[in-house]
Amino acid sequence: MNSPANTPADKVDPTLVFEALNAFQNSAVLAAAIEFDLFSAIGSGTKSAATLAEKCSATERGVRIVCDHLVVQGFLCKEPGEYALTPVSAKFLDRASPAYMGSAARFVHSNDLLDAHRNLAEVVRTGTTQLPQQGTVSEQYAGCVEFARSMGPMMMPAAQFMAEIVAKKTTVRPLRVLDIAAGHGMFGITIAKRVGECEVTAVDWPQVVEVAQENAQQAGVKNYHTLNGDAFTTDFGSGYDVILLTNILHHFNQQKCVELLRKVKQALAPGGKVLTLEFIPNDDRVSPPVAATFALTMLATTPAGDAYTFAEYQQMWQQVGLTQHELLDVPNSSQRLVVTQ
Repeated sequence: MNSPANTPADKVDPTLVFEALNAFQNSAVLAAAIEFDLFSAIGSGTKSAATLAEKCSATERGVRIVCDHLVVQGFLCKEPGEYALTPVSAKFLDRASPAYMGSAARFVHSNDLLDAHRNLAEVVRTGTTQLPQQGTVSEQYAGCVEFARSMGPMMMPAAQFMAEIVAKKTTVRPLRVLDIAAGHGMFGITIAKRVGECEVTAVDWPQVVEVAQENAQQAGVKNYHTLNGDAFTTDFGSGYDVILLTNILHHFNQQKCVELLRKVKQALAPGGKVLTLEFIPNDDRVSPPVAATFALTMLATTPAGDAYTFAEYQQMWQQVGLTQHELLDVPNSSQRLVVTQ
């Protein structure tokens, strides 16, 4: 069998180029379908383009074309005159499902993130984001609240996995947990619900920790505290049994990461553990696909962020004196978890 590198020239066609240049249509179609709740409408039993158009307050022509596009993408199935959900769309895009994550489209498909990739050639030339005020790492970044409000459901598989790891690997009770860059707060909240005897302190910008506090109240987690401010300058205190670093390190260069890790070590209780959740590519940096391509998001949206390999995380931790690391694949997620002590 010929590999892509040695395929004869007369067998090569431009489909790959055409599909890549038009890939923006795929995300636009999915975001639009989520916005007018197409998947929930189909899940409730509405099947034809005409009835879907009525239920979604849209035109029949528009709904038909969008539904056919979603069939091609693999989000819908089609029988003569009717559409149906695939297992993936039924689980993750129908509001009736407890695993619904359509809210993530509000952040992932926001104008800020689209603008960040609009002039990628200039980003490559300059080596930094073209978004104003240091992009997504700035306190002035308006999208941080939208992230906190919309991304929680997408993170729940990882949050539940981390809670199980903490329950199995820690014996101290009550457990003191520090959740750095907590965002929606679901990682610390889920651990508190799983462990029971737990005190959680969440650190993030003031407008963001308000969202985490709301989520904690809704979840019935009472021993939940917040610290407002920059993770690099805020005094964490000390004596934490578990410290969570969830999707923060990729925003910075390695020198800045080590600076934060030093603070983390100082806040950690003897025998404590640090759980780092990240997009972690293999050493080849081209696999697995989601983790490998996440580096592009950091190129477009931050001054110096990246997707770091496990070996690079080990090296960063070694600089601050923590040398025991375990790399775990997170089920039902494109992320990996590093457990450090």
